[in-house]
Amino acid sequence: MTENAISCEQHDFVEVACMYRYRLRLVLKNRLIIEGTAIDIVNSPEKQECLVIDNDSRIQIELTQLVSMEVLTPNAKFREVIFE
Repeated sequence: MTENAISCEQHDFVEVACMYRYRLRLVLKNRLIIEGTAIDIVNSPEKQECLVIDNDSRIQIELTQLVSMEVLTPNAKFREVIFE
């Protein structure tokens, strides 16, 4: 696996979060913590896969920058994914 990819299993969890519009708490490699609703996965102009999060405005986060993804939505299908 390269630095420009996450595992297929991790990608599946991100897709499920988007499909159910889960509210998430993301921890990034730069230690930034972002909370918001998972919306979609898109490709950036630099061809990086990004998670689109809505937290009053829509932001794109490169999937390779994720350290962890915690689901804040009650009764979700999963609770947390660790990316490192």
